[in-house]
Amino acid sequence: MLNALSKPLMLGIYENDLLVKSITSDEKASEFIPKILQELLQDFTFDELIYANGPGSFMGIKISYVSLSTLSIVKNIPLFAISAFELNNNRPISAHKEMCFVKKGDEIVLEKAIFGEFSLPSNLSKLNKKNDNLPFYFLPAI
Repeated sequence: MLNALSKPLMLGIYENDLLVKSITSDEKASEFIPKILQELLQDFTFDELIYANGPGSFMGIKISYVSLSTLSIVKNIPLFAISAFELNNNRPISAHKEMCFVKKGDEIVLEKAIFGEFSLPSNLSKLNKKNDNLPFYFLPAI
């Protein structure tokens, strides 16, 4: 599972849905993701790929999606997406300066808030993995 929506970037390796290895990095997503995927492919075989598809850093979302989609196609590995809110107990997610993406019921709004910290789940079984793995940008591109 990959979360590149904010720093530190987080990547988890799971076996039988349980977290067996976690990696964090303060590098840029464009530097970290290709390098770490190349290293991990030497040691692991993946049954599925999961990434946090937003809301959050547009660049983190784009790099995650392109990298994992490419790997999914080349290696024929299913790619799933999860909401970033599943990785921070539905707390606000940093958007820009003091503004955050805030989940209110089924809606997401932008408002001033203190963002919550992300963490990798210890177990994947309770995640809402979506087959619709396209990036969720929340706001249209400017």
